[in-house]
Amino acid sequence: MEWWQALVLGIVQGLTEFLPVSSSGHLMLFRELLGVDGEGFLDFTVTVHFATVLATIVVFWSMILDLLKGLFKFRYNDQTDYVCKIAVSLIPVAIVGFFFKDSVDALFSGGLRGVGYGLCITALLLAFSDGAGRWFSLPSSSGEHPNGISYLQAFIVGLAQAFAVIPGVSRSGSTIATGLVSGVKRETMAGFSFLMVLIPIIGEQSLDILKAVTGDGGFGTGVGLLPLLVGFAAAFVSGLFACRAMVALVKKARLSWFAIYCTVVAILIFIFA
Repeated sequence: MEWWQALVLGIVQGLTEFLPVSSSGHLMLFRELLGVDGEGFLDFTVTVHFATVLATIVVFWSMILDLLKGLFKFRYNDQTDYVCKIAVSLIPVAIVGFFFKDSVDALFSGGLRGVGYGLCITALLLAFSDGAGRWFSLPSSSGEHPNGISYLQAFIVGLAQAFAVIPGVSRSGSTIATGLVSGVKRETMAGFSFLMVLIPIIGEQSLDILKAVTGDGGFGTGVGLLPLLVGFAAAFVSGLFACRAMVALVKKARLSWFAIYCTVVAILIFIFA
């Protein structure tokens, strides 16, 4: 892998991890477009994903610190309630990860057309969440439940995250859209949707790093140190920008524009792939 390819792929990962357009699908797409060799690409993917995790922690550092302070008071307060609801949202993706990991891995061997179908699903979810408030009145949970979200809504959003293991289905897009449709206010979903993905991403990437480091070939031997460093830096910097931008977009902007983008990319994949 050349350093400039790593730069492009890192920027793609950093932007698409937080924008509702599927980072896994775009990495597969740009890998084909740039003609990147498959050797060591898993190590590169692990590296850039870890960079976007760090970007999330930086953006939400004050909120994460406040949650930890409240949690270690060892009583049921607002922070404990929030953490418990995040834990509930992780149940579906944990079940998928433990019992269906091989099936999930097989999905990534389906080629770009599979990514196209996933992007179509993402587009439908985003368009529906934007139009739902105009088509019918959504029940709001802002005044009924602590932190503006119920345990049931947290679980429903968790189901959307588990569904987003399909290539082309955006993790952030599906969770945000499902939360909005279920009645969670935009301001609440802006933080909850990003914090709920931290634990599964950190867990998944930690396991991948452990496997790669303890493997026979050595971590990054098929890529090289410079591309890994360039990719990490590009993903981290672009991830900081995208995470802050997406929080602002969820609060006030229409997600339909991203639905249009996903649809256009899917059509191009169907035509040329």
